[in-house]
Amino acid sequence: MNNMLHTILVWAPGVLFAITLHEWAHGFAASRYGDTTPARMGRLTLNPLPHIDPIMTLLVPGLMLATSLMTVGTPFIFGSAKPVPINPNQFRRSGMALRLALFWVAFAGPLVNFLLALLAGGSLRLLISSSGGDPPMLLVEMLVAAIKMNVILGVFNLFPLPPLDGGRMATALLHHPLDRSLAGLERYGLAIVLLLAFSGLLGQLLAPIMSAAVRFFIGLAVPL
Repeated sequence: MNNMLHTILVWAPGVLFAITLHEWAHGFAASRYGDTTPARMGRLTLNPLPHIDPIMTLLVPGLMLATSLMTVGTPFIFGSAKPVPINPNQFRRSGMALRLALFWVAFAGPLVNFLLALLAGGSLRLLISSSGGDPPMLLVEMLVAAIKMNVILGVFNLFPLPPLDGGRMATALLHHPLDRSLAGLERYGLAIVLLLAFSGLLGQLLAPIMSAAVRFFIGLAVPL
């Protein structure tokens, strides 16, 4: 039980910041192109509550955390926030410019996650240097967890399958009819992603990329 509480304490801040700013970034980017939907729906906020989905933000990550701790002893978390509603019809763009706008709105979430990982790496470096090489371990663990969570969320969302951001980025760039074919998978996308995640295949595909990215951001603070 103590191990579980400690894990929650270490991971909770990074998870909340990662998912909240990820979704806020989508809404902010869309609003910059003229879409008023995110603001009207109350999603242009840094309050995490409007971005929380009971299933994907709470239930699924909680089950995966408990299962991973009980089976392999190492925490593994997978989940997502409630998607920000976007209305491309309000974008002040057309043709290829509209496609590029859709690309950047989709990429805004993962981009913010990588920037947060960079910020956490810089904060870790500052913490270590200002403490004379003996930093508070809880803060170190929290910053490392923040790096890992933002890398997980950023890389995971770049997987090229809608409704993930990578799928929407690919749809925006593909020519017709490939764009329609990929977009048509969105109704099955979440089921496919969950199947891949719980089967372990998604982890096998993305783990090398995630590990390399985590080493890079941690290496900014602690040369590896």
